Amino acid sequence: MNGAFYVGAVGLQAQERALAIVSNNIANINTPAFKRSDVRFSTVLASRNDPDVPAANAADLFSAAGVMASAAPSLDEPGDLQSTGKAGDLAINGRGFIELMGPGGQTLLWRGGALKVGDDGMLAAADSGLPLKAAISVPTDATSFTIAADGTVNAVTSADAAPVEIGKISLVTADDTSGLGALDGGLYSVGDESRLREAVAGEDGAGTLVQGSLERSNVEMTGEMVELMLVQRAYAANAQIVQAADQLMSIANGLRR
Repeated sequence: MNGAFYVGAVGLQAQERALAIVSNNIANINTPAFKRSDVRFSTVLASRNDPDVPAANAADLFSAAGVMASAAPSLDEPGDLQSTGKAGDLAINGRGFIELMGPGGQTLLWRGGALKVGDDGMLAAADSGLPLKAAISVPTDATSFTIAADGTVNAVTSADAAPVEIGKISLVTADDTSGLGALDGGLYSVGDESRLREAVAGEDGAGTLVQGSLERSNVEMTGEMVELMLVQRAYAANAQIVQAADQLMSIANGLRR
């Protein structure tokens, strides 16, 4: 079979993946703390199985067989902070993540958003319902709580007007953010090769916590629309390769008759 079919098909699949990445960025432009993903293309290698052709080195055993698209979240690019005035909203101004306790006990990372008090009295992310790994318990008679820039959480109860410290939210930073996997709801999983460093907010290069604010997504509509047009052009070019290969095969089949 004509190899152009395989080249065009691999290209179409890669551009389809790129289109999904760009579409996801645009769909989450208003999602708090969302980090856009850049499209990365890598070469797909196929092994050469011709025993009659000796390979001079290991590189000669493989040949390029197309490209593959993957998503690379831009975690190091913070979004603008938007003041909401709501005590339950929390943002990180700078580097770092808040640790959440996953459903299976694993650590998940969060860039902030809306907080709520769970049924068990623990502070948790409102969207996912996952509690903070800091395990901060809010008193049942608490009327309000405040979060300082360094992560100290104070609560005011109906029995005592003076604020009482109930815990502290610390941040973690990753030496290499490429090992973090993006999940739904603005969460990130931690790979086995990733190393996290715990830091006090505002120290050791970590950002500060801002209560009553939300971090906006770092998606820029203009850039995404340009990327969308490039993907569309590349998809059309690969489709033309398949069409041309089909026409050549039709001509060849006609000659045999």
